[in-house]
Amino acid sequence: MTRPDPRKTAALSAALSGAVDLGALKARADAARQRAAAPPPPAGDPGSPGEGPSPWVLDVTEATFQSVVERSLEVPVVVELTASWSPEAGQLSPVLERAARAGGGTWLLARVDLDASPRIGQLFGVQSVPTVVAVAAGQPVDAFAGPLPEAEFTQWVARLLDALRDRLPGIRAAEAQAGGEPAQEVEDPRFTAAEDAFEQGDYAAAEAAYEAILAAEPGNADAKAALAQVRFTARAEALDADAVARADANPDDVDAQLAAADLEVADNRVEQAFTRLVNTVRRVFGDERNRVREHLVGLFELFPADDERVAKARRNLASALF
Repeated sequence: MTRPDPRKTAALSAALSGAVDLGALKARADAARQRAAAPPPPAGDPGSPGEGPSPWVLDVTEATFQSVVERSLEVPVVVELTASWSPEAGQLSPVLERAARAGGGTWLLARVDLDASPRIGQLFGVQSVPTVVAVAAGQPVDAFAGPLPEAEFTQWVARLLDALRDRLPGIRAAEAQAGGEPAQEVEDPRFTAAEDAFEQGDYAAAEAAYEAILAAEPGNADAKAALAQVRFTARAEALDADAVARADANPDDVDAQLAAADLEVADNRVEQAFTRLVNTVRRVFGDERNRVREHLVGLFELFPADDERVAKARRNLASALF
C-alpha cells in the first residue's frame, strides 16, 4: 500500500474544503430522507397535475433559450417547436404538458413559438411543425416530428429517462421527491471499509468499494460523490508541477488540459481549472469535446451543488456547448 504524499494531501485538503466529506455521509442522508418524506404539493398548487402554471413547463424564446441548455445538465429538457397556425401542434401541445406535469420534474418541457423565435428552429434544422427534440447535457439526444398519441409519447419519455438516469443527477432526485422514497441508509460496513481505505491511501481499494456499492445501488448519490473524490485524489497525487506549463504551451493537447485542470483544483485554483476546461470545450469537437465535458462535470462533483464556482462554470459550460 502506498501512503499519500503529505504535501499533496495538504493541497488537496485545501482545494476540497467544502467538497465531499467521506465521514459525514450520515448527515447528508438524513437531510435527503427529510426532503423525500415531505408531503407532495396539494392539488391546485403550481406543479400539480391540474390547471395553473407549472414549474416544469417553460415558454422559451431566443433570449431565454440558454436556460434550456443549463437545465439540461441536470434533467432532460423536451423542446417543443411549435406554431399557432399548425393544427397538429395544437393537438400535441396538451399531451406534452400533461406528461410534463405528471413527470414531477424528472424532465422539463420547453415550448418554442417558431414564429417568434425562428432561429431556434434553424438551430435544430426543423422541417415541419410540430417537432420535438430531447436535449440532455447540452446536446440533442432524440427527436420526432408530427403528433404522437399520448401513450406513445409516455413510452418515448420513459425510454429517454431510462437511458439518461445514471448520467443526469436530477432525474433520480425528482423521482425520490415525487415518490416519497426513503433515502439510502449509509451507516453500514461498506461505507466504513471504503472510508478506511481512503484514509490509509489505498485508493484502489476505496474505489472498488464505492464501485461495488454503486453496482448494487446505481442511484446512491453519496457513493457516487465519494467515488469522484477518490478518483480525483488518485489522479492528483500522480501529477507533477509542470502540468500547467505543458498545457499552456500545448492548448490543443486535450490530455495536457485535463491534467492541468486537475493540478489547478489540487492547488485550490478552482475557477482557473473550470475556465480552462470550458475554453477547451469551445476549441474541440466530437469525442474530444465530450471527453472534456465529462471530465469537467466530474470535477463539479467534488463540490457542493450550490458552490458559486460550480454554478458559474455550469452556465459557462452550457454556453460553450450551445
